[in-house]
Amino acid sequence: MASNNVSALVGADGHAITNTSSNTTSPLTFSEQLSGLPQFLLENWDLFVLEFRIVFTALACIYIGAHGALRRPPSAVPAKSKKHGAKGNHHDEEEDLVEGLKPSDAILFPILAGVVLIGLYKLIKWLEDPDIINKILGAYFSVMSLASLGKLLADTLHMVTGFIFPNVWRAKDGTLYHIDAEKKGQFRSSPGSDERVLDGTRNTPFPGYWSKSGGSARKTDLYWELRRLFTEHWTIRFSIHGLFNENLRIKLNDMFGVVLAFGATVIYYTTKSVLLSNIMGYAFSYAGIIMMSPTTFTTGSAVLFGLFFYDIYMVFYTPYMVTVATKLDVPIKLVFQGPKKASMLGLGDIVIPGMFIGLCLRFDHYLYYHRQRKLVPVELETETKVAGQLAVSTETQRMVVKPEYINPQGQWGDRWWSTKLTGILSPSATPSLKASAFHKTYFYAAMAGYLLAMVVTLAMLLVFNHAQPALLYLVPGVVFSVWLTGLVRGEVHDMWVYTEDGSLDGSDTIVEVDEDGNVTKEIKKDEQKTDGESKDDAKAIEGTKTNDVSEAKGKEAVSSKSTTKAVEHCVFNFSILAPASSEAA
Repeated sequence: MASNNVSALVGADGHAITNTSSNTTSPLTFSEQLSGLPQFLLENWDLFVLEFRIVFTALACIYIGAHGALRRPPSAVPAKSKKHGAKGNHHDEEEDLVEGLKPSDAILFPILAGVVLIGLYKLIKWLEDPDIINKILGAYFSVMSLASLGKLLADTLHMVTGFIFPNVWRAKDGTLYHIDAEKKGQFRSSPGSDERVLDGTRNTPFPGYWSKSGGSARKTDLYWELRRLFTEHWTIRFSIHGLFNENLRIKLNDMFGVVLAFGATVIYYTTKSVLLSNIMGYAFSYAGIIMMSPTTFTTGSAVLFGLFFYDIYMVFYTPYMVTVATKLDVPIKLVFQGPKKASMLGLGDIVIPGMFIGLCLRFDHYLYYHRQRKLVPVELETETKVAGQLAVSTETQRMVVKPEYINPQGQWGDRWWSTKLTGILSPSATPSLKASAFHKTYFYAAMAGYLLAMVVTLAMLLVFNHAQPALLYLVPGVVFSVWLTGLVRGEVHDMWVYTEDGSLDGSDTIVEVDEDGNVTKEIKKDEQKTDGESKDDAKAIEGTKTNDVSEAKGKEAVSSKSTTKAVEHCVFNFSILAPASSEAA
């Protein structure tokens, strides 16, 4: 995706416009061109609307992708898992798999992107007909889009389902209703009270006016069954004996998303629709921001500036970027059609800054839980030898107790139904809604830097009448705005040490604090020795020995059985298991 980082105006013939002015007199100076830009925009209002669509679309892709990339930060502990088969409308606490970038990627990214870009350029020149490449790459991207487009469509369906089947909603008199899918009822609670009382008049899973059923009990049960099928997890089992055995937990909307994505890719491959090409581009951007993480701010800054220099060189000093972007008709760019002109934006201009902005949002999420941690006093025992005698001394230290994680995703429906419009940015009806409204200082700073940089990019495009390397403006705008925010807030050290490589994801950490309660030193695990720890170690060793004996006996029992009777095994299995109904449970 980094091979197409260019913002350009495109004419009706599909080529980049290098001269959009009919002026044949001596060229104007930069200041004269810049001062005439407002008048130019007034005379070309349709062009202004076109560029506004570009900026809005890029910001929307990054905003949605960054929120989709949220996961449990290392400053919080996993929520206590419910027993297997338990009911309830809860979100999946599983960690998303991400591709963590390393500092070496700051060098590899530009090199690999350059190799791919030059290779495509040489291939286009050699074939002299890009239709062949378009067909090959179109088929390739059609297959690759199934996962990303399926993810985007499935998450969109999840959001729609959240509006239809919310967990909470608020009546006009301020009464808050909690929808309980297990008990098939709605419980009301008054403002300022946690007590919940079953409301017998509201027996459907819908909010507001539709909460009261006017039909039969059979129809009401059907509504609850639909809610269960759309909100609870299904299980897909696929196994081949001796090769793999996989169990995948998904929701019904995920299956619908894959089906819709397959249909969309088939239609795109046969029609080459610009609309479907843009939708696939949105999906690639969304998936790219979710799946790629710079891991640290230093790594992210290095990767972005590596691509920053690559983008400048490829656009200003070579014909590779503009040629590939305008010749290839594949979903590696977003194309915006206007009455007179068209404009395009490379997906790299969204994904590359977007993954850094996503890191900023996760850092805000980390700080939200980091500020909630508690320092609990604990007694540490230290064993020392004095004159041949073993002496045990006790010292009081502090143990970091992290707060429990609450998944903030999937709360749009609850926020809409339970929060007044004046407080839509600070919902407080449930703990999940409170967790979703954490302060996003660094995220908004990065978004503001991206917005300003995009405006500058488009202004330079109009002034110089030449395709612009958008990363030339986007990288400094995003990176500098974030580091400057950390400098102003005095949190540069927190940004520097923050990492998503798992090293901060510890529990029961013992620390030393100063007189003001600030953490000064973290005591390593091998230095910790709390009260009762030795007894626990002994019990663990004894338990391990017992388990080894039991395991050996079990193997002997299986061996004796196998000698008397052959055991059958499944060679191939594929099954889809729906969630169990409340009656079956």
